[in-house]
Amino acid sequence: MSDNTQGASMDRILQEISAVGRKLEGMDTAMSALTAETRSIRLEIAGFQSQISGLDHRVAAVESQMVLQTDRDLELLYLRSKLTDLEDRSRRNNVRFLGFPEGIEGTDILSYLRDTLPKLAVITFDPPLEFQRAHRLGLKRQNGKDRPRPIIAFFLRHGQVRQLLQLSRRQGPLRLGPLEICLSADFSKETADRRRAFLSLRPRLRHLDVKFGLFEPARMWISKNGESRTFYDPEDLKSFLEGLHDPTQPMESTTLSPKTHRTKLGE
Repeated sequence: MSDNTQGASMDRILQEISAVGRKLEGMDTAMSALTAETRSIRLEIAGFQSQISGLDHRVAAVESQMVLQTDRDLELLYLRSKLTDLEDRSRRNNVRFLGFPEGIEGTDILSYLRDTLPKLAVITFDPPLEFQRAHRLGLKRQNGKDRPRPIIAFFLRHGQVRQLLQLSRRQGPLRLGPLEICLSADFSKETADRRRAFLSLRPRLRHLDVKFGLFEPARMWISKNGESRTFYDPEDLKSFLEGLHDPTQPMESTTLSPKTHRTKLGE
């Protein structure tokens, strides 16, 4: 091999080595850029992880507050049921009378009730009727043609209240001459609303051929095909009846809602 040929080969080798070196330098530059980008991504990921960790703490705090709020709501509902129960108990000796014309009681409503109620109920009360107080409900009617205001009386003896209300349930309105007097127990607004809601379901109960009874203070007993249930919440009864499409369909077991159980505690 001549000297010229050897020189040309060495030049090519040197050129190739130089090209490889340039490629390596380019790769080093690319690796440096990739390393910098990777470092930036890691920093961003670390930032995201920090934010996610902060969100986790916030979510945990919110969940803790929600649990606390739920507990407070349950406690508030329980206290409301207890308050309603106390109010109903304070009214248990009250009786409402609807139908006495305005002014018929004169100036002494207690004496009028004491003399009239035994004749109205055809009962000889022993001991005699005694009241703590009695009065008309609402503002005085300006027009004599308006419906007379109810009279509410607070009896001293609960047994006499039960006598009158049971008689009214058996006979309906009590009559004395031209008077037709309706009697009803006195309840808190919440209990009265629940009773009205129960009573609004009577047409549905009759359609399904379900026997029923509304008991004090506000619980509905139903019976069908020998099976019976007691409901303390009108919404529970409504939901139950929605599952009874056929009057001959037997009743299946039903679970009272948590609200019902809490309300039952108050009663």
